Amino acid sequence: MKAFVINGFGPADVFEEVELPTPQAAPGQLLVKVAASGINPLDYKLRRGDIPGFTHEFPAILHGDFAGHVSAIGPGVLGFAVGDEVYGCAGGVRGRQGALADYMVVEAALVAHKPRNLSMAEAAVLPLVLITAWEGLIDKGALKPGDRVLVHGGTGGVGHVAAQLAKWKGAQVFTTVGSAEKAALSREYGADEAINYHEEDLAHYVERCTGGVGFDLVVDTVGGATFEQSLLATRVGGSIITVLAMGKLDMTVAWARKQTVHCVNMTWPMATGSGMEHHGFILREAARLAESGKLRPLLDPQQFSFGEIAAAHAYAESGQARGKVSLTRD
Repeated sequence: MKAFVINGFGPADVFEEVELPTPQAAPGQLLVKVAASGINPLDYKLRRGDIPGFTHEFPAILHGDFAGHVSAIGPGVLGFAVGDEVYGCAGGVRGRQGALADYMVVEAALVAHKPRNLSMAEAAVLPLVLITAWEGLIDKGALKPGDRVLVHGGTGGVGHVAAQLAKWKGAQVFTTVGSAEKAALSREYGADEAINYHEEDLAHYVERCTGGVGFDLVVDTVGGATFEQSLLATRVGGSIITVLAMGKLDMTVAWARKQTVHCVNMTWPMATGSGMEHHGFILREAARLAESGKLRPLLDPQQFSFGEIAAAHAYAESGQARGKVSLTRD
């Protein structure tokens, strides 16, 4: 099979096209013919060597997100048939082959049937950001109807999905964005109000939107200074969900205001094999939401083929993309 591998950490052009044997499905696994994949910040961070502990041995096949067709079924797997359209986030870390290949072996527990109303590219960009948003808002944040939720990065990968999930759960949804165009787009993807952070500072919108009390739950998809702002934006006793709790973080405000900080790392089941079934459950629930019109991916209009992987990574890293960058097989 054709695959795109890295033999060391490096820039976007580090990928090499190679021929490898097609893997075989072991017990509990599916062999999937990959049709599409999506790019997440995790993918280019792994490529650059930012988090080497999560990268498998070289030559490494990256990318966890995929959509495709079941090609073969390993012993003991139920609920799937050859030819089924499936999607998931199931590789690219710690010894699990990723999606940048013609075929990919995946744990069946990490996979679900693809939403019927989504294209392969649309389905392929959902899993990582969906599972991250779900684990943060629903599993950890215990989101309730009527909660005031602030999502930083309303048109980003996790952000646009988190806004839609919060809206589905009956929350009042606020997002932060960097332009009037992104504000309009964020409102299309679940936000009751999109706040342009270039035009309104934190203290002003916390006062205006919450009467100065603070939001019940804040989703930090940016990290760094945005994490510290998230603490200030959250009410006393409220919750902060962060997907980038890296580096030095000052938790003084969280302690003083009795806040709860939840860290989300959705790669843990892939990296360890623990808790994989819950990811399959989330994907099945999300497929129903997508098919009922309550969840849709924000797909960047510029799409790439697998053969254009270097250009796709460079584009994703540039910050120009809105929503998710997709790749389809040549």
